Amino acid sequence: MSESKISEPRVIKKYPNRRLYDTVESRYITLVDVRRLVMDKVDFVVIDKKTQEDITRSILLQVIAEQEHTADPLMSQDFLSQCIRSYGGTMQSVVGSYLDQSMKLFLSQQQQMRDRIKTSPVLDPLSAVANLTQQNYARWRSIQEDILRSFTGTVRPAEESEPTSDTPREPGSSS
Repeated sequence: MSESKISEPRVIKKYPNRRLYDTVESRYITLVDVRRLVMDKVDFVVIDKKTQEDITRSILLQVIAEQEHTADPLMSQDFLSQCIRSYGGTMQSVVGSYLDQSMKLFLSQQQQMRDRIKTSPVLDPLSAVANLTQQNYARWRSIQEDILRSFTGTVRPAEESEPTSDTPREPGSSS
């Protein structure tokens, strides 16, 4: 096999009869098999046999829809409704980018936590989670400020941001 063959994604063909054909395994596969490829981090592309169009996203959405029919769905009805409302609006690309970055950040944090637990068997889980939460909060604030800056050229006014330990608080405010 040549080097270029190794780095090319696996091709799955979708036939007009709605069946998926894995060209590597030379067999028809189901959405369960597609999910397995995703879980195994196999790089693949789904091509519509008739139009030669890349329909990978569509197939992945079908896998997600199938997973959401389980007893313990990942996405709430409210979340799904908010996603639908985001289509077609001026913020559509921002929402997509935000969700993508959020998932990448979450997965990165998960891996960091696993690594910390492996390297420090005496690690206090509560302090590790608290530390991770503080890091996440700082990253979220940074992402939100970057998004706001890209649209307005400024960051939130100071009075809207949360007070820091050296910021005077108004009388009667809690904290």
